[in-house]
Amino acid sequence: MNKERFNQLSKEILDASITVHKEMGPGLLESVYELCLLKELALRNIYVEHQVPVPLFYKGEDLNKDFRIDILVEKEIIIELKAVDYILPAHEAQIISYLKLTEKKLGFLINFNVPLLKEGFRRFVNNF
Repeated sequence: MNKERFNQLSKEILDASITVHKEMGPGLLESVYELCLLKELALRNIYVEHQVPVPLFYKGEDLNKDFRIDILVEKEIIIELKAVDYILPAHEAQIISYLKLTEKKLGFLINFNVPLLKEGFRRFVNNF
């Protein structure tokens, strides 16, 4: 995927997230936002998967620990959703870990429990 496509999808993800936030408002469960964002992205003809397992390998050995990506867009962009009062360093470490473990280049950490969604929208890159 080229940078132009990444940028186009990034704009769609932000716009779709704002749409969901305007429609649903803050204060709901993370799973509600996940399902709504999945639907909003699908309505825009964007291929999405959710709760995608990320296995953990160490020195070539599978450690039988799966992490889960909330939403994977076009098999390339990771979206980690939150509905919390504050984004903590552990939340940031989570998306950074997913980017490194999957060798994906771009991810978003989106907190829906904010008055304005742009306050809860963070972009993360990995060798991008």
